[in-house]
Amino acid sequence: MGEKSFRYGVTALPTAGWRSHPPSPVGLWKTIDDKTHTVTGLVRITETNRQLTGRVERVLDPTAKPGARCKPCTDERRDQPIEGLTILRGVRANADEPGVWEGGDILEPKTGKIYRVRLQVQNGGKSLEVRGYLGFFYRNQYWQRQE
Repeated sequence: MGEKSFRYGVTALPTAGWRSHPPSPVGLWKTIDDKTHTVTGLVRITETNRQLTGRVERVLDPTAKPGARCKPCTDERRDQPIEGLTILRGVRANADEPGVWEGGDILEPKTGKIYRVRLQVQNGGKSLEVRGYLGFFYRNQYWQRQE
């Protein structure tokens, strides 16, 4: 009976309606400046109520002063410490484009600029394309997954 029990079982996976889900941006990411190509920090992205939020977990920018604060910020984040600062908020999955999250904003603490944002996980979940929009202009950064 032992040998026969391994021979019989499910041999095929259902294919109708079965679709794998793209990797999620939830996790810890190493941020890389799109202009200088230097590592600037670690951002942890979490999901609550189907919305993504990203918080600076650690500043790694060699030009940043210890205990730096967001002096140029113009909203409630003004003068807040950059470590622990929420820089990504209100991002939701795009129902029409699996693997794309958008609709929220991202803050650049060095300048205080707030961009509309679009996120897309790439390379099987190893990198994250972060696109910030200001009007018709945009910038891309490519973050690396840390965990």
